[in-house]
Amino acid sequence: MDKENKLVGVVMGSDSDLETMQRCLKQLDEFGIAYEVRILSAHRTPDAAHEYAATARDRGLKVIIAAAGMSAALAGVTASRTTLPVIGVPMAGGPLAGVDAALSTLQMPPGVPVGAMALGQAGATNAAIFAAQILALSDPALAEKLAAFKADQAKKVAQKDKDLQAQR
Repeated sequence: MDKENKLVGVVMGSDSDLETMQRCLKQLDEFGIAYEVRILSAHRTPDAAHEYAATARDRGLKVIIAAAGMSAALAGVTASRTTLPVIGVPMAGGPLAGVDAALSTLQMPPGVPVGAMALGQAGATNAAIFAAQILALSDPALAEKLAAFKADQAKKVAQKDKDLQAQR
């Protein structure tokens, strides 16, 4: 995939989300998917968040991953301003340990879909894989990378099982 042509936008509501979202960025790198990264807040910088989403397609993006905690409005705000697929990653943390973020990401009104991932690090990784699966619909080389990735995962589990059985 062309590293100059950024296909995925990764936005997060705060720099405190960056540590978790590094898992997403690393997974995108492993698939060779070019991306852009921004910190935008649905509440603190709403005009910038709206502009980002509204112009994403014009910049060549195909998918947006939006990570936020607490009220987690960023994914929904992004989805309200674009027709691109938006993948929401609720951040663990805050007084409700991320439950509020998960519910906010899941409970979108009809007509404003957001693909909701798991809380935190697993969600960050899965968001990148899900974005790759969307992009692979029109990219056979990426589809092959995904197939190899899944086969490698299966091999690792089989090896762990073999190691466990050898200990018994």
